[in-house]
Amino acid sequence: MAIPPVSEKFDLLLFIGRFQPLHQGHVHVITEALARAGQVLLLVGSAGQARSLRNPWLYAERQQQVAAVFPAEFGNSLFTAPVMDSPYDDDQWLSHIQAAVRDFAQSHTGLPTHPRIGLIGHAKDNTTYYLQLFPQWEFVPVPNFHQLSATPLREAYFSLPAMENDGRNAQALQERHDSLLRLFGQQTSHGARLPHVPEPVQQWLIEFASQPDYEELRAEQHMVQDYRTQWAAAPYAPIFVTVDAMVVQSGHILLIQRKRRPGKGLWALPGGFLDSGEWLQAACLRELAEETAIDVAPDILKASIKHRQVFDDPLRSSRGRTLTHAFLIELPPAAVLPTVTAGDDAGEVRWLPLAELDATQLFEDHYFIIQALLSQSGRQF
Repeated sequence: MAIPPVSEKFDLLLFIGRFQPLHQGHVHVITEALARAGQVLLLVGSAGQARSLRNPWLYAERQQQVAAVFPAEFGNSLFTAPVMDSPYDDDQWLSHIQAAVRDFAQSHTGLPTHPRIGLIGHAKDNTTYYLQLFPQWEFVPVPNFHQLSATPLREAYFSLPAMENDGRNAQALQERHDSLLRLFGQQTSHGARLPHVPEPVQQWLIEFASQPDYEELRAEQHMVQDYRTQWAAAPYAPIFVTVDAMVVQSGHILLIQRKRRPGKGLWALPGGFLDSGEWLQAACLRELAEETAIDVAPDILKASIKHRQVFDDPLRSSRGRTLTHAFLIELPPAAVLPTVTAGDDAGEVRWLPLAELDATQLFEDHYFIIQALLSQSGRQF
């Protein structure tokens, strides 16, 4: 692809991605952007969420990866900004992107008053439809670099066996280190080669693999693989159906802490899988009772259902395609909140003030489900 002369360069090029992790395909696009623009802004998606197999690294950690690969450019001509997801509200997500670009343009004096801004990237699949949603910015297409995808890279990275001796000694850490070095240099079972990750990022990933967060994600990856294996013989790819109960009262929301993987230790809406022959509403009230033992009569709970909605992001669950039916239950205001007790599937249950909701502590897309259901009742948080 020919690089335009300096007079035709962009003042600012935007590159939207999750960078989980930063791989050579990303590096190819960033390098092209740096040649075409005075400044490049990476809009780092899925920021401000809990760690998961799809989003294992926090915004600051992905920023570290970028800085390690582009030490000279980072902070001079290459910048990053976090962008939070909004899977059930495209307009809100577009607003997040536009606000990040506006704030960057206002805070960087090197840009002219009316900068020439472009959006660079490549359309790899239906997850990159957003590239057509910004008519105010010129689109700069870049071919996919060797058809690289971060998904098989993550799966290979988190598929290593557990460390012997529970990782409590130097020998176990050295064995993990050696396993990663071999992994970076060999063909993986998923058909990807981890040398497609830049060497500075390889070193970063080796260091991360010595941390407890890696071990939890590694264990979750093996759990998911076992789960999928159980369904491998099914004649069709399974589609799971679940229910979730969002109970609110007097500015509080009822949450349970997950006791098992996936999402062990994270907070979630009470819910679970639909039983055969069970009505969705009945399943929601059953799961609510089993997980929280909420001290409210079933007929009052049923009468307090204000809204129900299907949430169907195809990537919302690591276990496979899962559709959830969420029910908004608004209990009448009261000076004392109902007594709750954690069931067998919950590590803890509590009423949390809505103002204290933290997306980094919530399971899967539950933060966005809560957002969507609150908007139906005219609330914001």
